[in-house]
Amino acid sequence: MELSDANLQTLTEYLKKTLDPDPAVRRPAEKFLESVEGSQNYPLLLLTLLEKSQENVIKVCASVTFKNYIKRNWRIVEDEPNKICESDRIAIKANIVPLMLSSPEQIQKQLSDAISIIGREDFPQKWPDLLTEMVNRFQSGDFHVINGVLRTAHSLFKRYRHEFKSNELWTEIKLVLDAFALPLTNLFKATIELCSTHANDASALKVLFSSLILIAKLFYSLNFQDLPEFFEDNMETWMTNFHSLLTLDNKLLQTDDEEEAGLLELLKSQICDNAALYAQKYDEEFQPYLPRFVTAIWNLLVTTGQEVKYDLLVSNAIQFLASVCERPHYKHLFEDQNTLTSICEKVIVPNMEFRAADEEAFEDNSEEYIRRDLEGSDIDTRRRAACDLVRGLCKFFEGPVTGIFSGYVNSMLQEYAKNPSVNWKHKDAAIYLVTSLASKAQTQKHGITQANELVNLTEFFVNHILPDLKSATVNEFPVLKADGIKYIMIFRNQVPKEQLLVSIPLLINHLQAESIVVHTYAAHALERLFTMRGTNNATLITAAEMAPFVEVLLTNLFKALTLPGSSENEYIMKAIMRSFSLLQESIIPYIPSVITQLTQKLLAVSKNPSKPHFNHYMFESICLSIRITCKANPEAVGSFEEALFLVFTEILQNDVQEFIPYVFQVMSLLLEMHKNEIPSSYMALFPHLLQPVLWERTGNIPPLVRLLQAYLERGASTITSTAADKIPGLLGVFQKLIASKANDHQGFYLLNSIIEHMPPESVDQYRKQIFILLFQRLQNSKTTKFIKSFLVFINLYCVRYGALALQEIFDSIQPKMFGMVLEKIIIPEIQKVSGQVEKKICAVGITKILTECPPMMDTEYTKLWIPLLQALIGLFELPEDDTIPDEEHFIDIEDTPGYQTAFSQLAFAGKKEHDPVGQMVNNPRIHLAQSLHKLSTACPGRVLSMLSTSLNAEALQYLQGYLQAASVSLL
Repeated sequence: MELSDANLQTLTEYLKKTLDPDPAVRRPAEKFLESVEGSQNYPLLLLTLLEKSQENVIKVCASVTFKNYIKRNWRIVEDEPNKICESDRIAIKANIVPLMLSSPEQIQKQLSDAISIIGREDFPQKWPDLLTEMVNRFQSGDFHVINGVLRTAHSLFKRYRHEFKSNELWTEIKLVLDAFALPLTNLFKATIELCSTHANDASALKVLFSSLILIAKLFYSLNFQDLPEFFEDNMETWMTNFHSLLTLDNKLLQTDDEEEAGLLELLKSQICDNAALYAQKYDEEFQPYLPRFVTAIWNLLVTTGQEVKYDLLVSNAIQFLASVCERPHYKHLFEDQNTLTSICEKVIVPNMEFRAADEEAFEDNSEEYIRRDLEGSDIDTRRRAACDLVRGLCKFFEGPVTGIFSGYVNSMLQEYAKNPSVNWKHKDAAIYLVTSLASKAQTQKHGITQANELVNLTEFFVNHILPDLKSATVNEFPVLKADGIKYIMIFRNQVPKEQLLVSIPLLINHLQAESIVVHTYAAHALERLFTMRGTNNATLITAAEMAPFVEVLLTNLFKALTLPGSSENEYIMKAIMRSFSLLQESIIPYIPSVITQLTQKLLAVSKNPSKPHFNHYMFESICLSIRITCKANPEAVGSFEEALFLVFTEILQNDVQEFIPYVFQVMSLLLEMHKNEIPSSYMALFPHLLQPVLWERTGNIPPLVRLLQAYLERGASTITSTAADKIPGLLGVFQKLIASKANDHQGFYLLNSIIEHMPPESVDQYRKQIFILLFQRLQNSKTTKFIKSFLVFINLYCVRYGALALQEIFDSIQPKMFGMVLEKIIIPEIQKVSGQVEKKICAVGITKILTECPPMMDTEYTKLWIPLLQALIGLFELPEDDTIPDEEHFIDIEDTPGYQTAFSQLAFAGKKEHDPVGQMVNNPRIHLAQSLHKLSTACPGRVLSMLSTSLNAEALQYLQGYLQAASVSLL
């Protein structure tokens, strides 16, 4: 694409259409942009548009499109074509920083993100001048430019907070510190001075405080991995200024907004984080400053209001206290009973209260409320921080703290009892306090794993939780209902099983509650209870115990999906999946209605898939319905195909990318249910599965390979007789996969199925070419993964066609090639093969080479006979060699860059491991002994003399054991 006005105009029109709410206009425009994004100059056209377009909406749209383009395409993936040509890469890096700095803030943010994505790949090696270019802009004095640089630096360096330590990381951080630490410190001091100069100028203060927030964030990132020498030497400058900023209060920076945190709050929150980092990691160096920070942060907590805008600040301040109080050498600060009482009374209890804002979120923004409360993304909430502080204090002062709080809990419950409809918030706080006191250690999978011995959880459950859940109306006091359900969920390992069984019908009943939070918690609690394990790893709650509730459970779960706000509720769908899994054949009578409801839901969400977890559990539930029903009645597979194929066809025709990998998995499961033939409906689809466009998307590869394997297993003869012209297409897929380091194992899966199932004559003409392709790949890039797959393949080939056929095909490619493969690949590498079935295939294959291949006994290949036998005994008896050379870093399929539908494996669509030599050989060691016996009968004396002269003693001992076990001897 040329950088021409005509192309700019075309691009403008298509970008406009991508904003159109009508999918008929939007989709084609998105497809067009997707089709041209591989062209040279495309990114430069976008940058030109966002610089020169007269329409703001186009500028913003171009900047977002550009950022997403960079996200998808910048990383260079081994074995895959470079998606952005070199000249475009150079031009982007040369222009993007100045362009970002001169753009309005909305666009600056997008370009800043793009720079950090590029930086993640190219900085510092391929973009050495990025830092200097940025640091030089600090001199400009223009804070719009300076903030642009700081924002970019923040998005570039914040990954230091969660990267694993490595030499490359240290080298990069050192390089950044050398160039950046001093200018950043000077900028920090200059900005503080400017704040006092402009103390009465509101608009100047806003810009300066935005800079201070970014500077404080950069301080956190640069100090996270270790304490840099520079910052240790300049700690006085940083900490003194941080401390004075914590105590600063400027009326001009206060906001009227009760919800949104202002600049002052954001800055103080970050400073609390920075202080907590130093208190936890660098306590020795930070000791002189700690007391004044504790005082300042304590005063901050006692004087800050309950408004939502202070939530982040208060929770970070409490987190600071929490991190200090659990360090042994700060213990003395908290020992005094009055201090503990004061903390409990002034910090913990007030911040555990359920505020009007929480109530509003509970009712009107339930999704966010659930995310914070259930999934622990409530790190910034006051309640979570207060809870962490309770845990921190309990580390050294469990007795006194429990004593202080028991008094609070009792008085709160008494208040509630006086007038429940008015005082219900007191009970809510009491439940929360008990929860935070009692829970010492918690995991997502098991709930609370360690509890405070001083709190009687079962008694509290029976007296205060059950009565709420037993009340006649499911809709009164929804917050307390949600608290009660959450209590069951959290303490499911502490509450005795009989109490859990009492709870189950109550939870099923609460699936009907109008409150989204209540019916979601009920579904989630049921799902968690159904996964609990009892003795012998069986589920704690059995299908028999659930028998009386099956109908009402399924009815209420599916009804809950029709309640307002829950049509795509992932917790409900996960509970449906888990119920199916637990109840097994008890659900069969309800399957016709269940599958109808699931397919209707599938059709509805396929129009606009937006909830990945919900969709995943929905497909899992479909797979479970199929498995459970067809296990009892294999003929039922037809009725599932009837119900699902219409929706599947629509999904494939409309190219719903998110669902296609799932559809292939469900189809594999259905096809595998057929015994030995492929229904014509599947054969009609077969040619479409070989279309190259389907194989371009990495997420499609594993399920498509499995589906093709199912075709080959169930109907290789049908393919040979009715679709022989498609065999080259099938091999074309193998050729594409084998060329990629990330997907070569999938190519081997396909090839192994072709070799195992296709009639030999249908593959004859292609065999030599297959081996040549494999040898080319071995020469060009030999990886451990490839070798392991290659070994399994050649041994499977040998099992299927015979050892002589293997030797002949190798030697027809190049004379003596067979010996080279034995010597250079099979003998030295066989120890690397892993997996029960894989090892068995290799053992049977090598046994055939040793005992059924005449050239091994009377040509120059004979010298390899003993080393090969020794390698086979090693495969049986030595531990697996799992070493991988240093230079091999595989790109995982899941790691492919940018937004591409990744493949999500459906657990309940999994296939049983297939053993191609299962019927032929049961025990490969005995098989070896019997085969050697047969060989020695054919040529008496030869085998024994070779063994006695050359095989090492230990291997010989093992071999004698195999011969004894097989009750045979060598002649």
